[in-house]
Amino acid sequence: MDKVVATAAEAVADARDGATLAVGGFGLSGVPNVLIGALYDLGVKDLGVVSNNCGALDSGLAVLLSAGRISRVTGSYIGANKEFARQYLGGELEVEMIPQGTLAERLRAGGHGIPAFYTPAGVGTQVADGGLPWRYDGHGGVEVASPPKEVRTFDGTEYVLEHGIRTDFALVRAARGDRHGNLVFNKSSRNFNPLAAMAGRVTVAEVEELVEPGGIDPDQVHLPGVFVQRVVALTPEQAVDKGIERRTVSASPTRGTGAGSTGTSSPRTESA
Repeated sequence: MDKVVATAAEAVADARDGATLAVGGFGLSGVPNVLIGALYDLGVKDLGVVSNNCGALDSGLAVLLSAGRISRVTGSYIGANKEFARQYLGGELEVEMIPQGTLAERLRAGGHGIPAFYTPAGVGTQVADGGLPWRYDGHGGVEVASPPKEVRTFDGTEYVLEHGIRTDFALVRAARGDRHGNLVFNKSSRNFNPLAAMAGRVTVAEVEELVEPGGIDPDQVHLPGVFVQRVVALTPEQAVDKGIERRTVSASPTRGTGAGSTGTSSPRTESA
């Protein structure tokens, strides 16, 4: 029952070229950077990645993307990742973009042994009708387009058939975990992590704090250990290494903006 692995390198050592990965995180929040770094060091390539986005700034999956290690992405958001956009539009990368809620449910369904489900999201669009560019030819044309999906009517409403997702590996990051693989995520870092973990045939979790079995109240467990095969305890330095994606300012909560106000602002950051 002890699923703790000594190092991140050991935890991903059996990953091979062409492997598929479900990866947790959203922006810079809850991203398994240490495990991604171990995959980079391993040198594997031609990876198929399922994740909300493909890294931000120069962290997370952007490390593998920039190195040309990823050949296909299933996700919901390109965002400000210019390298992601460049590879996609240049025909170097195959990308399946799907509604965010559909991605979440496809991961959950795959992890729960549900092969497919119907959803109204995407009906009447190219998501259902087909024709979304999966791969460009590098000259502005479409080399591979999405196929049409089955649409059925239930109680007068149309629904599109979506398939559950299963991957060879899943990489996630948790705030706390025990040796049995039970995990707790901190606030917004919960995001896609539990869903990605469910979808992996081999799920590896990097945890900021490792506790002994019984150290987590069962009522506080966000993801039970049945979905996790390997646990890597981060060093204190790795646990606190969290980037800031955007620095902004916001109005001070103690001051108004009406007549007589100084309009004082306080700094605010968005981080992992």
